[in-house]
Amino acid sequence: MPAGTLYRGREGMWSWVAHRVTGVLIFFFLFVHVLDTALVRISPEDYDKVIATYKTPIVGVLEYGLVAAILFHALNGLRIIAVDFWSKGPRYQKQMLWSVVGIWVLLLIGAIYPVLGHAARELFGS
Repeated sequence: MPAGTLYRGREGMWSWVAHRVTGVLIFFFLFVHVLDTALVRISPEDYDKVIATYKTPIVGVLEYGLVAAILFHALNGLRIIAVDFWSKGPRYQKQMLWSVVGIWVLLLIGAIYPVLGHAARELFGS
């Protein structure tokens, strides 16, 4: 790592990358969601077919990924606000990032059954 570089290749850079990637993924989901919701006005039958595909276990796993992206993006966004507006924020940004990751993991563990329960029931029966 070049001398004087505080950001490149460290936690701050990876949180920056993850924040952008999750933002793009959330935007893509919202774009597709608006399109498939608009389909109900054009062709209710096709809308029903699209909605039926959303009830597959693979889409359940994708929903869990969406929950993961939204949670990380939201928590990291709050961390960024704290870094920007709290006078001691830059000093504690690394600790705040690891706190965000810890909270994110705990929330993801808590979301396993509510989000993936349907997919598990489809695959393994209940």
